[in-house]
Amino acid sequence: MAVYRRRVDQPAIDDGVLDRYRAPGQRVLDKVIHRLDEHCAAFIRLSPFATLATASADGWPDVSPRGGDPGFVRVLDGSRLAMPDRQGNNRVDSLRNLAANPRAAAMFFVPGIDETLRVFGTTTLAGPDALGIDFTEFGKPPLSVLVLQVERAYFQCSKAVMRSGLWDPERRVERSVFPPFSQVLRDHCRDATIPDEATLRADLRREL
Repeated sequence: MAVYRRRVDQPAIDDGVLDRYRAPGQRVLDKVIHRLDEHCAAFIRLSPFATLATASADGWPDVSPRGGDPGFVRVLDGSRLAMPDRQGNNRVDSLRNLAANPRAAAMFFVPGIDETLRVFGTTTLAGPDALGIDFTEFGKPPLSVLVLQVERAYFQCSKAVMRSGLWDPERRVERSVFPPFSQVLRDHCRDATIPDEATLRADLRREL
């Protein structure tokens, strides 16, 4: 199968592609606010899952999942939120990116609600006790806390989640249709010593 690769001297968008889209309505533009209002704060308190988007100093993007009990991200006030960073795979790609480029975006999801919340701003990284807030979860404190100074926030319409049927139980995928993650890792890493699925899951649960 042929693979298309864009040359550096080629435009990023083919001529006329953007012309296919109608101009956004005024309401779509007006919904962007520059603070966290009561609806944003309430949504974040309900959210057990978010994605964190960052970019390196030379512009390479990254997106990382973040999760915890509902409200694991704390709204400090109308212009700041705090996201604990817990034990992961220790690549810390997001944090390395933010050390060089502090701009970030977060998208919050609430199971059962089709709308999502997008928040943009600049970040600082603090120690787990710097804010005087107990972020302990699953019996452990975070390794650090990311504080995001909000510059823009808005709710994304429900179309994408509606199309995907993300919260529809009838569209839930049976785990058996995809190889166990232990097998995926063995193939990706070419490492036959990776433990079986039960051992791998037990190790992950111990590190929550």
